[in-house]
Amino acid sequence: MKIATLNINSINARLPLLTTWLAQQQPDIVLLQEIKTEFNNFPFWDLQMAGYEAKILGQKSYNGVAVLSRTSLSVNSENLPNFIDENARYLEVETTIKDIPYTFSSIYLPNGNPSKSAPLDNSRFEYKLKWMDAFVAHAETLLKSGKNVILAGDFNVMLTQKDVYNPELFANSPLYCSEVWKRLNKLIYLGYNDSFRSLHPLENGYTYWDYGTTAFQNDLGLRIDYIFSSPNMTDKLIDCSVDKKFRALEKSSDHTVLIANFKDE
Repeated sequence: MKIATLNINSINARLPLLTTWLAQQQPDIVLLQEIKTEFNNFPFWDLQMAGYEAKILGQKSYNGVAVLSRTSLSVNSENLPNFIDENARYLEVETTIKDIPYTFSSIYLPNGNPSKSAPLDNSRFEYKLKWMDAFVAHAETLLKSGKNVILAGDFNVMLTQKDVYNPELFANSPLYCSEVWKRLNKLIYLGYNDSFRSLHPLENGYTYWDYGTTAFQNDLGLRIDYIFSSPNMTDKLIDCSVDKKFRALEKSSDHTVLIANFKDE
């Protein structure tokens, strides 16, 4: 079972790249973030022609998450349970593959940086921490259910020095500070596995490079996209890799695809 996650940075702007990639890679499940479109403008038909059912939580021009699947999907939750949020950042679905039920969540965790017009305003960071608290609490509930769970997407957190090309440059940023490390590490302490890092402890595994002219060419990247698996899914993990070729395409997203393969039996 091939599972992929990608912050696509506008699905309508990059639909040809996505459908071509789907045809080449044939993933079973794709978790998308920053689709940046509402329901009525989402390309359901194009993706159906590519062989995928889609469930989305959309938002005009900003945010938005989706799950694509070769098998039928049902929606468990739009946005985090017990957390009021006007932003489309969390979509949880269920599907059955070879008679085994799975739960998948597409996650676009808040960035937390202040707006340029109000650099001293800390409200976005406070929102990020509250969102993470609600997310970890729900992730614990999912774990206690005993389900086969995958939590994947753009987490906007670099956990270690290996995950950022210049740790000093990002010191104490909302993406690289003790408050967010504590919360994301709690997910791991609960029993979820960081699929890439568990198999590649020494590689950087960058999944994001700024649109600046030399960032990608010089590998000045960040590892902020993750695939977390529940213990029963971790036992089935075969491999996990970063597909940098997608980021190298003309007019691609500033993120690239992270792929994990699991045994489906």
